[in-house]
Amino acid sequence: MHITISSIEQIQEAAHQFIEAMGNRKLFAFYGKMGVGKTTFIKAICEQMGVTDVINSPTFAIVNEYLDGDQRPIYHFDFYRIRKPAEVLDIGFEDYINSDAYCFMEWPEMIEGFLPEETVKVTMEEQDDGSRTVTFDD
Repeated sequence: MHITISSIEQIQEAAHQFIEAMGNRKLFAFYGKMGVGKTTFIKAICEQMGVTDVINSPTFAIVNEYLDGDQRPIYHFDFYRIRKPAEVLDIGFEDYINSDAYCFMEWPEMIEGFLPEETVKVTMEEQDDGSRTVTFDD
């Protein structure tokens, strides 16, 4: 699946397309350079899923929990500050990913050995024209 985000005004439509393609998958690992828009895109996805809480980067907390429109939890991780992969065990990562809740993970490179096989790898890239592409297997 390939989604193009040509402008910030188009991000909600792109998030809607992403949700349509998610199927029954729940674990998503977002790869991309700093500043490519991973947090912004995850925020748009959460908004499309009915989250009304403040959605921001969990850089310092490592994980934020939101409730979707049906009051089901969504977990948003940012592993940028993880120094040793085993640190994710201290936050109860296995409980989160086995909870049947949606998990959106930024900087998964830091913990790849702990990602289940069914994790969908999502790649975001900035193009020369300033647009972003979102690519993942559907």
